[in-house]
Amino acid sequence: MTEESIEEAVLLLLEIEKTVAEGAGAAGLAALLQNRDRFNGKKVGLIISGGNIDMPVLARIIGRGLVRNGRRCRIAVELRDVPGTLTALVACIEKAGGGIEDARHHRFSARGTVENVTVEFMLQTRGREHAEEILAALEAAGYPARLCDTP
Repeated sequence: MTEESIEEAVLLLLEIEKTVAEGAGAAGLAALLQNRDRFNGKKVGLIISGGNIDMPVLARIIGRGLVRNGRRCRIAVELRDVPGTLTALVACIEKAGGGIEDARHHRFSARGTVENVTVEFMLQTRGREHAEEILAALEAAGYPARLCDTP
């Protein structure tokens, strides 16, 4: 069993069953998830126990899980540093259905030229496919964009 599978199990229990379980308490589900074909078609009972999980750890598990399944992603966009460009970029992201959690405007980046800036966004999406749709919409609108830190 991997740390990642235990994190996935904790997140699934929280999201689907509305049950908080520490890693050890979710280990049975993690084992089941890693061996799906072994249990396919069988009735399986799991004991879920131990809700003694530190809130910052739970927050990290949730954040990492959202990144893994593509429902949270970070994108970087290079654009001209002229008034109105950032506003138009934000409108394009919102039109494509991306929820902006955070934006970082890097005017003094070593990348690109003096006339360009890098803007990084942390976005909420419906999944990886939706993130790719947002990137395609940005490209079509003339904003070269890339995903950052994808698993």
